[in-house]
Amino acid sequence: MRHGRGWVTDRLRSVLAEVRTGAVPRPLDDDGYADLVAAEIADAESSTLTRVINATGVVLHTNLGRAPLAPEAVRAMAAAAGYGNIEFDLETGRRGSRYLHCADLVRELCGSEDSLVVNNGAGALALALAALAPRRGVVVSHGELVEIGGGFRIPEVIGAAGSRLATVGTTNRTRVEDYEAAVEEGDVGAILKVHRSNFSMSGYTGDASLAELVALGDRIGVPVIHDLGSGLLIPSADLGLPFEPTPAESVAAGADLVVFSGDKLLGGPQAGVMAGTARAVGLARSHPLCRALRCDKVTLAGLAATLRLHRDPELAKQRIPALRMVSIPVEELRRRAEQIVATASRQGEEAGLPPLAARVDRGHALVGGGTFPDARIPSVAIVAEAGEEVNGVLARLRSHDPPIVARGRRGRVFLDLRAVDPADDMVLASALAKLPESE
Repeated sequence: MRHGRGWVTDRLRSVLAEVRTGAVPRPLDDDGYADLVAAEIADAESSTLTRVINATGVVLHTNLGRAPLAPEAVRAMAAAAGYGNIEFDLETGRRGSRYLHCADLVRELCGSEDSLVVNNGAGALALALAALAPRRGVVVSHGELVEIGGGFRIPEVIGAAGSRLATVGTTNRTRVEDYEAAVEEGDVGAILKVHRSNFSMSGYTGDASLAELVALGDRIGVPVIHDLGSGLLIPSADLGLPFEPTPAESVAAGADLVVFSGDKLLGGPQAGVMAGTARAVGLARSHPLCRALRCDKVTLAGLAATLRLHRDPELAKQRIPALRMVSIPVEELRRRAEQIVATASRQGEEAGLPPLAARVDRGHALVGGGTFPDARIPSVAIVAEAGEEVNGVLARLRSHDPPIVARGRRGRVFLDLRAVDPADDMVLASALAKLPESE
């Protein structure tokens, strides 16, 4: 028996309760009851987490898991799922440290004295603040009080870390003198510069540069933390994107700690990376909060594999899906879209279905994940006419196996190919071919 007797009995009772309350039409024969029980068991066994096809045109879609992983990372994570030397030194036979497994790679790629990996970017920032400015003030520009995903805000993260927020400047302009005045007025433990990665400002604006803040921090003895967010390790120009500072540039500018995410344009699993001076990283590593935020063995294995790919930027752009997706030529996307529509039309015709009302059109994709807010990447979408049935068509696509997540607007359904793996092209074609069948 695949399932325990008690568990199956509970499923039977659930089906009988539905029948008695009229939720299931009667009468039912034995086969009808058997089908209901089989469906109940299948539903109870199904995972709430499943693979989807991302046809939204948002590459780092937070609701869909942000960065898809490189094959090398997937293999490394599967290999690490069993026993491993996560905290065991194979040379000495004694206890080791999990914090060593990605440290050399981060130091190499960022040029830092030391590094530390925790479970997410917000956790890395909270740990940095707790370690460098416990119960002390943290000076932040009023224009950098960012709200990150899920409604969490920088002031809340600072408070949760046990530090005190000290804002300076105005929304649009903050000078280095503002930071200096705040330090002189109160008990300040750190200066925090937050990269506005998920929004932009224009017009009459001005910021103190990271180099200016580092010079100020050196002069008055206050550490500087730079929250970068994205964690893009290669020059953004190589991807055809606007300028984005890299962790290596922030380290070179002299920041005591640079924190960034592992699951955005770095292209790895969810993680928070800290790179900086030996003193600052050491304080973070020895803080009690570090254990609460530590990564498991599978995450460390996937991140290490992704970081190794970054040793060769050209290889990283080929093997890391997020980097490859933002770089795909529009002409290639158009060829794929035309092939998908042609295949769907042929399959629908062979099945005797009405003609597919779809065309290939130009569009714009987004990087997503709280990065490059102004960047619009030229893309290609398959546009299916749906009229008043847009929501119904989107729902049918989501119920496909595997689910397909698309966008709807003004009576049309848009399936953008920018974030669709070419291996899924024929899955899209099959789903599109069946759309007229449901109308």
